[in-house]
Amino acid sequence: MARYLWLNWSGGGNLPPSLGIARALTERGHTVTFAGRPEMVPRVEAAGFPTIEFKQAYAQVDRYPQGSPMTKAACYLTSAAVSHEARAIVAAEAPDVVIIDAMFPAALVEAPTFSLPTAIACHTFVFRQLDRWRQIIARLDGMRQQAGLGSLPPLDVLWRAADRIVVTAAASFDAAPEAGWDSVRHVGPVLEDEKVAVPTPLPWTADDPTPLVLISFSTGFEQRAPDKFQRCLDALRGLPVHVVVTTGGIVATDELKAPANACVLNYAAHDPILQHAALAVTHGGHGTAMRALRHGVPMIVLPGLAHDQPCIAETMQEWGVGRALPGDADVATIRTAAQEILSNPSYRKRALQRATALRGDDGAVVAAHEFEELAAPAPVPAYGSVR
Repeated sequence: MARYLWLNWSGGGNLPPSLGIARALTERGHTVTFAGRPEMVPRVEAAGFPTIEFKQAYAQVDRYPQGSPMTKAACYLTSAAVSHEARAIVAAEAPDVVIIDAMFPAALVEAPTFSLPTAIACHTFVFRQLDRWRQIIARLDGMRQQAGLGSLPPLDVLWRAADRIVVTAAASFDAAPEAGWDSVRHVGPVLEDEKVAVPTPLPWTADDPTPLVLISFSTGFEQRAPDKFQRCLDALRGLPVHVVVTTGGIVATDELKAPANACVLNYAAHDPILQHAALAVTHGGHGTAMRALRHGVPMIVLPGLAHDQPCIAETMQEWGVGRALPGDADVATIRTAAQEILSNPSYRKRALQRATALRGDDGAVVAAHEFEELAAPAPVPAYGSVR
């Protein structure tokens, strides 16, 4: 059986699908060890996987431009100290395959030195927003250059050096592939819950006919947004709906002033809530958006910092399954959008139509098969259909 080392970026929606794929690999007899920044360690340990902390994650942070919510993240994702440590971790672990997060240039730049099969894990659309991908990697590299650490290769060089790029998105939802990207494999969404996300009793009975609204934004501390939560709560105040807010543990429940029709929780499994929901209000993370669509739930998207969130917001509006609003949309704008979606059944109808594309193969299992092929001395029998 194979040994996999996953050099991970645990920002927002990247870690849960990584854990889902690791679960599938483990169930097939392999071992998966994660290496990542200090904030990742307790989350991965809670999931039961071996974990290595990058001790140099923020060793050079003082050299990076200060005052940005991305300062620490940019240091971890691009610094020379992290690149050197990634090389040392791979040498010490001696895995059969190295998996690197698509957002992790400090590790990607070292991949050719590993002399091992290397795969990239990407947890959102690729071709629908390839230019945005190029821009965010260039932006991170710009912060590295301001730190006086030199430049990194552009995205096309970093990504094309990998043996395979595994994308946890549905191919039918992405744009048409560009030429020269034959290593890309779409496996479908991986909608894994972390251990803290458990079914949680709500203050309303299951047969209550009042429409239910879920509000959930990023779990990445860089995207902490108590004001956005509060604007959404104020927008839904007094409407004939029940509201469930999950803060992801990065906003304390007592930071928010909940109206009488709302329940504020740190964590809760979203599937049981979305099964009964009429609307989701979200930041446009790929995982949250796909989970809502899987249940046929229309959404309001208020993008945060991540580069893919405006793209996903635009896509949801383009498909007619939701409304894209600015991240700083005011209470009146959010309220009007909510009333429009709740009163117009076409949003729900189109969301249910999209849901059909998310049924079928388990994306985690299909991804595991893709990673197995890199470790196997002979071809691995095909699993289902890669979407």
